[in-house]
Amino acid sequence: MKIKDILSKNEITLSFEVFPPKSQEGVESVAKAAREIAALNPQFMSVTYGADGGASEYTAMVASDIQNRIGTPVLAHLTCVSSDKNKIKNMLQTYKENGVENIMALRGDIPEGGRTCFDFPYAADLVRAIKEEDENFCIGGACYPEGHVECDSPSKDIKHLKEKVDAGCDFLTTQMFFDNNTMYNFMYRIREAGIEVPILAGIMPITNAKQVARSVRLSGATIPQRFRMIVDKFGDNPLKMKQAGVIYATEQIIDLISNGITHIHVYSMNKPEIVKGIMDSMSEILK
Repeated sequence: MKIKDILSKNEITLSFEVFPPKSQEGVESVAKAAREIAALNPQFMSVTYGADGGASEYTAMVASDIQNRIGTPVLAHLTCVSSDKNKIKNMLQTYKENGVENIMALRGDIPEGGRTCFDFPYAADLVRAIKEEDENFCIGGACYPEGHVECDSPSKDIKHLKEKVDAGCDFLTTQMFFDNNTMYNFMYRIREAGIEVPILAGIMPITNAKQVARSVRLSGATIPQRFRMIVDKFGDNPLKMKQAGVIYATEQIIDLISNGITHIHVYSMNKPEIVKGIMDSMSEILK
């Protein structure tokens, strides 16, 4: 089922992201986590793809398993920063052969010391290439409530986002954010810019103190003082920090839904217990 059709039903949607193994040794543990997460009945699941394309075969494997064996609609990521036209064409063919019809089109992070290819300088170029290959693909893209870390101006960032949507994105998923006011301001600005596609709010449950610095480094997201206080208080106790992180993420989601943002995408980090904690806390809300 196409993601754009799922999002068009004017209902609350909750979806989860998993990442593929880096090697054959990790296949079974990732498959087990994916099955447990799928058992919680999300509207769909997404599978990430390394910026350098190194885990691409495992992305296709996990995505196919989720959709064809488990029966959950899947969104397969595809990054282009280190891929030439042939690599992209081959991956799209692999996805089609496995019945995957939803693609998350991303430029990807430029790898340190890795190979960079310039066939697709920006995600918009990849979106156009996917549409040219097969216009039946449903395409998602990324957006950044606090602006892309490489862009020096919020207005430029939204201009680039509009170009990506005009190229053929059917929906957008946000980078993680921890202050909902940031999201509400972003929604106002992109709607003013004429971006009308569905937006999924990307939520990252922070369940250990080490995640905070890493999340800020990768995404540039601002950590509100309220959450810093939680980390300071519970960061040295793994069980307490996990519970506090799940509660904080759940409160974010409830507030978003209350304010009309009803499509939520949770970065699960392959942890079924985290996802289950959020689902259990919202069991009545999601009915």
